[in-house]
Amino acid sequence: MELKDFSYFLPEDLIAQKPRRQRDHSRLLVLDRNEKKVKDFHFFQLPDFLRQGDVLVINDTRVIPARLFGKKHTGANVEILLLVKKEGHSESQKWEVLLKPAKRMHINDMILLEENCQAKIIDRISEKKWLMEFAAAEGFEKFINRFGHAPLPPYIKRQKNDARNTRDIERYQTIYAKNPGSIAAPTAGLHFSADVLQALQAKDIQIAPITLHVGGGTFLPIETREVERHVMEQEFYEISAASAEKINNAGRVVAVGTTSSRALESAAGKNKCVQAQSGFTDLFIYPGYKFKKVDILLTNFHLPQSSLFLLACAFAGTDFIKSAYQHAVKNRYSFYSYGDCMLII
Repeated sequence: MELKDFSYFLPEDLIAQKPRRQRDHSRLLVLDRNEKKVKDFHFFQLPDFLRQGDVLVINDTRVIPARLFGKKHTGANVEILLLVKKEGHSESQKWEVLLKPAKRMHINDMILLEENCQAKIIDRISEKKWLMEFAAAEGFEKFINRFGHAPLPPYIKRQKNDARNTRDIERYQTIYAKNPGSIAAPTAGLHFSADVLQALQAKDIQIAPITLHVGGGTFLPIETREVERHVMEQEFYEISAASAEKINNAGRVVAVGTTSSRALESAAGKNKCVQAQSGFTDLFIYPGYKFKKVDILLTNFHLPQSSLFLLACAFAGTDFIKSAYQHAVKNRYSFYSYGDCMLII
């Protein structure tokens, strides 16, 4: 199948540039796969659509402040996005990174960050990726926690000194984030508030936390014309014995986001049971895939031609998803990371 068939029209002003004031006041589009109908609600109404015995599978990964700003010796500004830690100790670490702009970068170039932290390009991994070594006197992890910015996607416009950057550190993070390691948020989880979680538990809907550290596999674009030729980058995931037991005994498994879905489907065996495990997954879910474990999917509105959009199409059918997106555009839903969401039943 061709990637161009997974496009849709989206006015630019529907791309959310900031989160809603209250997390659970985002809009919720409910899709009924059997009746092929959609209805408009708000996220705080989510418990109304779930029932006793359902298990909500959340991704408890924590986003690290992986976006750094520096300067070359020429004075030119450079933006660095940390991707994968390769090796290193406290003071000096090597990371796979994306650089912006990348055209005039060369091996051995030095980039100066705050507090005299130095970064050196030591290798070119691919057309877009570089290997850099960072040296910070206070320790690099302490440095990024102090000076790093939320790794927002490029369609959310922020400059280095934007007053919203501090707020983004809090809001580009789920309230249940626990295990550091992601360089993008599992955005379906951004809508949850303490009130919604309490309402779910009051209905005896169990919560099963799992971890998938969101990396390039999730957010990098598909660059092949034929969908089947795309190869996902590996991402680390982990499922505890306690969560696996809840999931296997669930009435319905409700996956919060595409990342939780991919972890669940990666862990499910031929008997559809999930075993406690940790490892890496490069599972690419696109139309034609048969889901083994996910019964209900909560997910945001995604970029056209993205692996996330294709996963939603695989779960609900491409035509139905496109129709739902048209409804969302017509009714001026907000899109992408800080936008609204859909519940596919």
